[in-house]
Amino acid sequence: MKKAVTAKKSSAKEVNGPSPSGLIDGRIKELGDWRGEMLKRIRGLIKEADPDVVEEWKWRGVPVWEHDGIICTGETYKAAVKMTFAKGAALDDPTGLFNSSLEGNVRRAIDFHEGAKIDEKAFKALIRAAVDLNASKVKSKPAKKRST
Repeated sequence: MKKAVTAKKSSAKEVNGPSPSGLIDGRIKELGDWRGEMLKRIRGLIKEADPDVVEEWKWRGVPVWEHDGIICTGETYKAAVKMTFAKGAALDDPTGLFNSSLEGNVRRAIDFHEGAKIDEKAFKALIRAAVDLNASKVKSKPAKKRST
């Protein structure tokens, strides 16, 4: 008599592929140079600044950190790791971290180059300010009327 075999249930992650966090881990490993180390370090600072941050993987391979909306993205280029803040133009930057995309009306970015020192305190303050801004936008949205 044959034993009944039950099919293994697949988790959503298995069916849909790796999690966003897993994809970011893969990108860091794939880079294998200073850019991977920089992205790893920045990612750690983001998580320290906002333990409730949600990691996403969008636009065919861009790490994204969200909390009540996009906080920032982490693109990697040959000469820089670019952290683009979705609403950066609305954030105070007293230490002058923003050094790229300064002409826009909405976004601001920080280009980290090889060997760059990170002002951890200022960077984490910027992350928290972006989270606070997103939260204030969520709270200020008027409630949708229910149709009866």
